[in-house]
Amino acid sequence: MPIFSKKPKYIDSDGKPVYKPGGIPKLVPVIILAVLVLVLASSCFTVVSAGHTGVVSTFGKVSEDVLQEGFHIKMPWQQVTKMDNRIVKLEVSTEAFSSDLQTVNVNLAVNYRVDTSKSYSIVKNVGTNYESVLMTPAVNEVMKSIMAQYTAEQSITNRNVISTALLDELNEKLADSGIYVSDINIIDFDFSDVYVQAIEAKQVAEQEKLRAKIEQDQLTMEKEAEAARRVIDAEAAAEVARIEAEAAAYAGEKEAVANEKIAASLTLPLIEYYKIQHWDGKLPTVSGADTIIRMDGITGEAPAATPAPAGE
Repeated sequence: MPIFSKKPKYIDSDGKPVYKPGGIPKLVPVIILAVLVLVLASSCFTVVSAGHTGVVSTFGKVSEDVLQEGFHIKMPWQQVTKMDNRIVKLEVSTEAFSSDLQTVNVNLAVNYRVDTSKSYSIVKNVGTNYESVLMTPAVNEVMKSIMAQYTAEQSITNRNVISTALLDELNEKLADSGIYVSDINIIDFDFSDVYVQAIEAKQVAEQEKLRAKIEQDQLTMEKEAEAARRVIDAEAAAEVARIEAEAAAYAGEKEAVANEKIAASLTLPLIEYYKIQHWDGKLPTVSGADTIIRMDGITGEAPAATPAPAGE
């Protein structure tokens, strides 16, 4: 049996049917119907991935009932817009002016996410290009406002303060839109070449000033140490002189006491005894009848002859 059933146009001389060109096979309508059924069936459900929500629109009207993750049945004429509610990183480069009118190019990394309960509001009021419509302009505006409060030099030293202020003001500005900023990182501050050269010159001058101060402080310390050493040496010399004077005085006192004791122990008989012990047995040579022999020289000194006084 032939797959396609067609009415032959005529029978040729050999008895074979000749069909009319352009005939439609019987299975073509069946295939078309099956395709239509599959298309219709696929338009009656939707799958929302993890970390996403589905915003349903019926003939252009946005429903506040947001589809959560999973499988959902819908009408074929309903359209579902998938919204990513995970944390998304947005990099923004903006140009701002500091309070001292210096041009500052700032590179930022902003982490944000869309509130699941506000997904329908964003689709309804902004659309799916909310990043370029809401996020980027808000970051630029708030960054310019904050940078105008600091000088170029302060913006470098207060990077964390600026990041915190930017985070708070962005959340305050975007709260009604359903966008929450979780973190902000300032990647880089870039200044004009003239300002960079001025900063380098200032740093060199400060380093030279610091080096001169260190050298001056070191010289002052050396002088103070030398003066202190001299004071210590003078005090040590004075202490040595005092100790030596006290020692000399103590030695003198001991010697005086010893002499007193010796003087107290010398009696006249003892002195005469010592004279006799040291006499060598020789009498002094005298001349004259009136000469008096003295025993003073017996101790070893040459005896002297003393003339007798006249008139005796």
